[in-house]
Formats: sequence, C-alpha cells, structure tokens
Amino acid sequence: MSILVVDDETDIRALFEQKFRKEIRDKAFTFEFAHSGEAALELLKKTDSNIILILSDINMPGMSGLELLRRVRGIYPAAPPKVFMLTAYGDKENRERANVLGADDFLTKPIDFSNLKEKLHE
Repeated sequence: MSILVVDDETDIRALFEQKFRKEIRDKAFTFEFAHSGEAALELLKKTDSNIILILSDINMPGMSGLELLRRVRGIYPAAPPKVFMLTAYGDKENRERANVLGADDFLTKPIDFSNLKEKLHE
C-alpha cells in the first residue's frame, strides 16, 4: 500500500518511519511525504496515481488540507486514493467540511498509531 503523508511539520517523516518500521521493512507499506498541499499535488502527478491513501493535515500554510482534499476529489471523485484528514483540532466544523468534501476518515493529533494501523488493515 502506497501512502502519501502531507504535513508541514518537518519531523513527521521520522515519526512515521519509526512507527511503521516493521511494515516498511516487510514492504507492506511505502510512504511518500509532502510538506504542503501544493507539493502533494505535484507528487500525485509524478507518481501516476499509484498512491492509494493520503493522510493530510488540515492546518498548513498555503494550501490547507481541506483545499487539497477538494482538489484531489476533483481529480479522483472516488477512492482510490482514500483521504484521511489529520488535525490537532477535532472541531465539528472541520469534520463536517471534510465529510462534505469527500474525506474517508478524520483523525486527531496526536495520532493514535495503533488505531491508524487498524484502519489501514480494514
């Protein structure tokens, strides 16, 4: 499973590589990382849409995760890719907007990696 993680926090790559060390080693998951919505769209174009899941932060400078979601759903109206939204703010407004825009799931930070792994195996 190829996963694109979109987050402006620079330490997100190390965190995911640590938490998914076994799955990466076993080649169950591969990860790509983008630090902005714009970079994520460029990466999606380059990878010829082999990414089947996008985990995107909502609050990022420049293009927000919600805008990224809107654009992704404009290109890919239905999964794949699935899009899970990540935010430090579990507010109802962001959740509702993400659902309207076509998000497949909504996760709050700090990420519960056990829960995320369960969702990835569903």
